[in-house]
Amino acid sequence: MRRTLAVVLVFVAVLASAVPARAATPAWWHPAVGLSWQIQFSGKLDTSVAAAVYDIDGADSTKAQVAALHKAGRKVICYVDAGSYEDWRADAAKFPADVRGKAMDGWAGEQWLDVRRWDALGPILAARFADCKAKGFDAVDPDNMDGYANDSGFPLTAADQLAFNQRVAALAHSLGLAAGLKNDLEQVSALQPYFDFAVNEQCVKYRECGLLAPFTSAKKPVFHVEYGAAQCPTPSGLRFSNVRKRMALDAYRAAC
Repeated sequence: MRRTLAVVLVFVAVLASAVPARAATPAWWHPAVGLSWQIQFSGKLDTSVAAAVYDIDGADSTKAQVAALHKAGRKVICYVDAGSYEDWRADAAKFPADVRGKAMDGWAGEQWLDVRRWDALGPILAARFADCKAKGFDAVDPDNMDGYANDSGFPLTAADQLAFNQRVAALAHSLGLAAGLKNDLEQVSALQPYFDFAVNEQCVKYRECGLLAPFTSAKKPVFHVEYGAAQCPTPSGLRFSNVRKRMALDAYRAAC
């Protein structure tokens, strides 16, 4: 009888070890719909803007600046270029020549990247995201996530882009950072489950705000900016976080 009980106890222990443990509560920030926000990439950082969320350049900002924003009760998003190459960045030499494609129209020194090459791009992005984490950021804003929809110089497909964007989100989450979706509105429905918020530029101007509805429907915010507009009226049902900015993305900000 004792031997039988011992065998049963061993079997139960082995079975328990084979059953996946209940998933832990996600360790990253989950922003709420309707938060006010500020986006600034140029000029001296103005930390006095009354906004709950700041989106600032990850490489150009310091740990002390992020800490100061946290002390003031703000959450801070780390802007990182994910889908294109910028020749002025400190890590520019790490990008192999064969992953750099055509120049981005209107953006000097930038080229589209071959997002199929996660073997080359993954380690670079991992280092950039790790720097965001080390500086204390709460989230990442990876830019240029729609190379497949542009003249990139590579035969990129929607499936290639979808896989890359999902990998970017997973990489952020692995470091305890929330992930924002920039661009790729055509695949929002497929990508929304992988991202915690969206950052959008000029959906009013291009009449595409409705494409971002899956985010707010899922109780995830859309941080939306219009440039040089007298107003930025988005449909009230979408509940976007709206601001007006200059294209320079300096400290100027007007809520709308």
